[in-house]
Amino acid sequence: MQKRTALARALVTDPEIVLFDELTTGQDPVRRNAILGMIAEYKKKYGFTAVLISHDIPDVFFISDHILALYAKKIVFQGTPEAFEEFDHPFYHEIINSIESLQDELTGLYSRRQFKVRYQTDLVRHNGQRHFIVVLFTLEDLDRIIDNLGHTAAQVSIRTMGDYINKHFGLVGGFSARRRINQFSTVLPFSDLDEAHKIMANFTRDFRENGVHSIENAAREVNPAVRCFDFVVTAGMARGGGNVELDSIMEFAEFKKEAVAQFQCNI
Repeated sequence: MQKRTALARALVTDPEIVLFDELTTGQDPVRRNAILGMIAEYKKKYGFTAVLISHDIPDVFFISDHILALYAKKIVFQGTPEAFEEFDHPFYHEIINSIESLQDELTGLYSRRQFKVRYQTDLVRHNGQRHFIVVLFTLEDLDRIIDNLGHTAAQVSIRTMGDYINKHFGLVGGFSARRRINQFSTVLPFSDLDEAHKIMANFTRDFRENGVHSIENAAREVNPAVRCFDFVVTAGMARGGGNVELDSIMEFAEFKKEAVAQFQCNI
């Protein structure tokens, strides 16, 4: 609440730039992700430029469109997070060594870098002969959830969704990561659409019967005043091969998404 009040106070003057200095220091994973979600939401809503100063490198990669890196009191890099992955410098290698084994703390799934390394190792390097399925899960209308439940409860919803994805797709060898704040990407190696649809059917049934209520109960634990809220989970899948760009396959999966679970108020 103090963070949100401080941000509201700063936005009263309608600034073009807002500086966030070590905003997530000392916060647990749920609250840290809630703070980052709050920054992203208000940046989009009010159109200011957000400058985030942080030693929590994964946070910077997760929320930023543009990165400026300081090393030995000098600016050694300016560019996008994607361009930074091609940066050949001791600073880059120090960061990779420090975060290589980290998972997404909120969900326990792979980090974005782990996901990319796993994809490159398991699928691309085998001469592009191995086929796989990509599934994209999205928690729709996140802004509405935040308005009704608050940022912290919304992050609990995202964590619960990640748990159910890992329960069904991790069990059969799938590996998953958060692609965006409210979106998960899952790869099923050596699978086909028929098998993926069967796994999806089990996931959908379990999520509708149990996961939806888990989100509802978790939200009420964070915010006891919650009585009712709407949300929809969508999923889309596409078949890929090692010679096809992963982003292209994901875009096609997103194009094919449809609702797999939803909770609606009946009042």
